[in-house]
Amino acid sequence: MADRRLQVFHAVAKHLSFTKAGEALHMTQPAVTFQIKQLEERFNTRLFDRGGGRISLTPAGALVLDYADRILSLSTEMDIRVAEMTGQMSGSLLVGASTTIAEFILPPILGEFNVRYPQVRARLTVGNLEVITNAIAAHTLDIGLVEAEVSHPTLQCEVCGDDELQVICMPTHPLSQHSEVEARSLLAHEFIAREAGSGTREVTDDYLRACGVEPGSLKTLMELSSPEALKGFVATGLGFSIVSRASFEKERQLGTLIAIPLRPRLKRAISLVYPRERFRSRVVLTFVEFARSRLREMSA
Repeated sequence: MADRRLQVFHAVAKHLSFTKAGEALHMTQPAVTFQIKQLEERFNTRLFDRGGGRISLTPAGALVLDYADRILSLSTEMDIRVAEMTGQMSGSLLVGASTTIAEFILPPILGEFNVRYPQVRARLTVGNLEVITNAIAAHTLDIGLVEAEVSHPTLQCEVCGDDELQVICMPTHPLSQHSEVEARSLLAHEFIAREAGSGTREVTDDYLRACGVEPGSLKTLMELSSPEALKGFVATGLGFSIVSRASFEKERQLGTLIAIPLRPRLKRAISLVYPRERFRSRVVLTFVEFARSRLREMSA
């Protein structure tokens, strides 16, 4: 229901690019430029400064963006409220998740939700903790599932389960003879790590330090950004790694790798994150309740 010119302006202002705005709106760049020109004529002032191949908001443009955020948000809320009054469970669901959750925990949750509510269009964004929380705070995602407890003034964080990290190795690896492994025992063996900045890497490093082991003292052979690649290298016998128990189910069933718990156990929270004070559609509220229930069942 919102003015199309305002929608186009909002996209350009958010991307600070006519090209990217056109791609997001499925419009040609000349069409985007035309809509912006019409809006500038409507207000009789420039909304963007153009120069050096870049654009930026003028003071008037910044003011219009502030109102556009509120107008478009209210327009979306109106559409959702009217649909809910007619009994429809439909619309979009923008979910963000960290790599491990997106690959190994979320698929059955989203799959079952889709079976129950086929008119809901879910879209998944994968990123690290910072990317996901920033997107939720900026209202470009509805909800996030992350492997941490989030402290943010505008976000609600609800711990709904936990995920245990365990040592994995080949059945012929020396560590495979242990029922539990202490952190100091890892120093004698080659280590295949997740990349710096990943949630798994951060929680593993914190755990090692708490156990009196400096992460840099491990015999790290390589750092990998993909959990699947990491398991593939461990399966060659090059060394051990530490991964989420949820990411290991296939290898456990096949018997290609084995998992050994750490002593003391290494567990991290799985949390639902969503805006603290903002209108939430029935789709989002329903998914929060559904995901909360499934995560608790998985952790039981």
